[in-house]
Amino acid sequence: MSWDAYWYENNFGLVEYVAEMKKVNCAMFNVIGNHDNDPYVQGDLASEVKYREIIGPTYYSFNLGEVHYVVLDNIEYVNTGGAQGQIGERNYNDVITADQIEWLKKDLAALKDKSAPVIIAMHAPLYRTPTLDADGRQVNTLSLNNAGQFLSAIQGFPEVHIITGHIHTNYTVAHSEAVTEYNIGAVCATWWWTGRSGYANNHIGKDGSPGGYGVMEIDGRNVRFYYKSIGKPGNYQFRSYDLNKVHITAEKYAPNAAGEALAEYAGVYASPNLNNEVLINVWGYGPGWSIEVREGDTPLQVKQVSGLDPLHIISYEAKRLNAGAVPTASFVSGNTVHLFKVMASSPVSTLEIKVTDRSGAVYSESMVRPKEFTYTID
Repeated sequence: MSWDAYWYENNFGLVEYVAEMKKVNCAMFNVIGNHDNDPYVQGDLASEVKYREIIGPTYYSFNLGEVHYVVLDNIEYVNTGGAQGQIGERNYNDVITADQIEWLKKDLAALKDKSAPVIIAMHAPLYRTPTLDADGRQVNTLSLNNAGQFLSAIQGFPEVHIITGHIHTNYTVAHSEAVTEYNIGAVCATWWWTGRSGYANNHIGKDGSPGGYGVMEIDGRNVRFYYKSIGKPGNYQFRSYDLNKVHITAEKYAPNAAGEALAEYAGVYASPNLNNEVLINVWGYGPGWSIEVREGDTPLQVKQVSGLDPLHIISYEAKRLNAGAVPTASFVSGNTVHLFKVMASSPVSTLEIKVTDRSGAVYSESMVRPKEFTYTID
């Protein structure tokens, strides 16, 4: 919601946030995050005083239609060194406090219809960014410090959707058939850097997802989730790259920087790849999705891979290096597993790409190759 360092430096805090949000013509249900605590105050409860006074409770629940919603505060703000006139370290723990866990148990126990969907929103993710094992299978690792207590509290409910954010990237994890987490990319993408004057004039996050937000469409008890990119239609759900055309060099993308400096960030893209491979970034990908690619009448083998999105590298790291700056570690391209590769038989064949989400919606592209690698590639 807000940016704690700006509360006092730029005189823009929660009061100003509320004024801006009133311009949006819809109901707002806020979720507190680590940047919504008072950076002049140490301790979790004390640093939340302004939030509770201006916004409201840090955890609560409500019903809309046939769905039960729960909002939790899973940021235990420590802020070592914070004092009046002094911004602290702004450190915190990713944890749901014991009193909230007990409240959550009572809240869910009070539901009359325990078969109804439950949607839980909290700031920090339940699971870490997924990885792939040696056999290409997705590996999911819990992140929340007391994840076991939280999962125990929601055990037995047949349909639980968990919405999280915090790390500005997209991924979906199925904890079980009943429990799914959607970690959602950010409206600000890479903190708006790639769209700044003199940069790439695009809006892209460090996993290659466009800046955007999650949408949950509720029809009775049917819940459909998708990621909506800012300035794009709802069916914009992936981007394809002709890797024959992706070769990231300082000469082309950062002429003011040393070649080895950019190569460090470019990774495999620092060398030419003429293997007729195509990379597909499907930012909403998760359990129940499928990806099919055909070259003429021939289906191609689709392989899920872990890697970096090349467009983000040239849009952020290359531009920062070209400006004589060191890319901020938190903003640089990060490994994601919502990438898929196919190998075509020809460098000039047209590929038919079909992506189907878990609700059955189909997204497609007739990929004409060669496909140029540009800052505005779709």
